[in-house]
Amino acid sequence: MEARCRRSAAFDCMPQPAACCPDWMAGLPDALPLSRLSIPGTHDSLSLFGGRRLRCQSWGLEAQLASGIRFLDVRCKLARGELHVYHLCTFQRASLRGVLRRTLRFLCAHPGEAVLMRIKEELPIFSRPGFAAELHRCLLEEGRGRVWCREEVPTLGQARGKIVVLEALAQEVLGIPYEQLSISDAWNVLSLERKWARARRHLERAAGGDPTTMHLTFCSGNGLFTCPEEVARFVNPRCYQHLRRRRGRPVRWGVVILDFPGAGLLRLIVESNGPLASGHTTAAPSTPAGRSRRPHGRGDGQCSRHSSAHCPRQCPSRRMLLPAPRICRRTSAPVKQKRVSSSCWAPGSLRVTMV
Repeated sequence: MEARCRRSAAFDCMPQPAACCPDWMAGLPDALPLSRLSIPGTHDSLSLFGGRRLRCQSWGLEAQLASGIRFLDVRCKLARGELHVYHLCTFQRASLRGVLRRTLRFLCAHPGEAVLMRIKEELPIFSRPGFAAELHRCLLEEGRGRVWCREEVPTLGQARGKIVVLEALAQEVLGIPYEQLSISDAWNVLSLERKWARARRHLERAAGGDPTTMHLTFCSGNGLFTCPEEVARFVNPRCYQHLRRRRGRPVRWGVVILDFPGAGLLRLIVESNGPLASGHTTAAPSTPAGRSRRPHGRGDGQCSRHSSAHCPRQCPSRRMLLPAPRICRRTSAPVKQKRVSSSCWAPGSLRVTMV
């Protein structure tokens, strides 16, 4: 009974996911821009510690990636010259360098996939000088040409095997400007019904809106009288039912960002990309706690044979397809007035909509 309460089609706070979907992007066309995809993601992805008030996930990084998660929300503080992962003031026992290495290790084993990674400074009101410089150093040294640090939204073909950075720095260009996307992030929850209503409206905006604009819908939240797990127990099942109404038809939901996502909800998001993506889900939401055997990665045959624990430096998917990350100055002073560089993907207009 207790295990059933901790796992459902929409909600899962067990230590391991019920489904394994590590290669769902591999069958999709290269020409698809990432803004046209439905992508499951996690909010405060490394927030595993801190008790009920702070804990947002129950799966570790590798388990999230294997389950099909392709958007990671990584929040860091600069401490003793290193970027450490935090949720508010609680250290999450991880560093940004470690997160980058582990994510790239997964991508080396599954070169048909791409991972969006939002990297932000936690508690920026207590910002320390040097955050942007250290972030640039991490991306340069750990990325080795497998990190997308341009302002334009890439196609899936351009992004395969890479981390696509979304950043919110005021001056430096280290990725797609996060605050210029269409975002719903009503994180301070006073009413669970209102929280879901806002998320639902933005999901519909993503489904019917400009396909060249990347939409991010946070279904997560916290509040004075609630916690991330309680919000997820309320919102996730409603999100599951909402997406299920259009099951079997291609729908662009954008990036759907969750706390404690269930296997059935992840499957609905992935399957909304069409039959080429849905064929990679290998377990039903009612699967017992043990994970199904993972299918082999698709794409480069040699790389897919490497285990996710080790990938030699000469792995074919590590070839330098993009220039190493480089830092440059944005010309606009106010954060909300940033200009997109002339190298941006021409049809796309990046914009923010806070609801």
